[in-house]
Amino acid sequence: MSPDLHYEVSGDHLSPAVLFLHGFMGSSADWRQVMGTMGDRAYCIAVDLPGHGTSPGLAAEAYTIEGCARVVVNTLDLLEVEHPVIVGYSMGGRLALYLALRYPERCAGLFLESASPGLENPGERAARRAADESKAKRLESGDFEVFLRDWYAQPLFASLARDEGLLWRTIEARRRNDPGELARSLRGMGTGSQPSLWGELEGLAVPALAVAGELDDKYAAISSRMAGINPRIESVVVPGAGHTVRAETPAGYASVLRRFVDGLSSTLGETEPVS
Repeated sequence: MSPDLHYEVSGDHLSPAVLFLHGFMGSSADWRQVMGTMGDRAYCIAVDLPGHGTSPGLAAEAYTIEGCARVVVNTLDLLEVEHPVIVGYSMGGRLALYLALRYPERCAGLFLESASPGLENPGERAARRAADESKAKRLESGDFEVFLRDWYAQPLFASLARDEGLLWRTIEARRRNDPGELARSLRGMGTGSQPSLWGELEGLAVPALAVAGELDDKYAAISSRMAGINPRIESVVVPGAGHTVRAETPAGYASVLRRFVDGLSSTLGETEPVS
């Protein structure tokens, strides 16, 4: 599979590499502010995942988690990046964890924002696939504006919605996607379609930070549970934030990320760069 993903880079290519993976309906543009705060301390790479931004029309297998992982690895190969720190939000966080577990030689550390290892119960996964299929059909045949409004009316985004300006900017960015492509992604990369990784967490071999907002009880609990399974995983709860930690508390998010990346760089040593 060829490297078909659009990507953006910033920073010093001789510095430790950091790969950013966005969530559902996001794009590489979501990370520009965070990448800017990293400066030259990191070589930052943000990709548009299949069906998002300017990475549409890929082969069908690219819309599955394994196929998506392969095209991400191909992009790293294109950029001659061996094992970056991988930062992932929500869907991108599930992908980041999958990459670290299935391609451990390509990951130096994990920074997971509002991310889950998946659904353990097969019945829950089946119900989620059915719900995702319903949403996919709405994307293909319905009003995209109504879909976006309903999506961000979910309780999960209640804290985001408190800031009308931030909510408007978020929805405006999501409008740039193709709804038919988003439907393909939802079918192949939705939580119900992905394998549960809970049983593999104990084998995670790289340092990981599982970050959640204090107003997001569900993911704060998931982060805490993950940390209880593997001592390499640390749980961090960011005050004043909900599910979209990066957007709601950008300064706090950037500070936690910089400390994590700098700590990994120090551990690896200057003679053993992350990439």
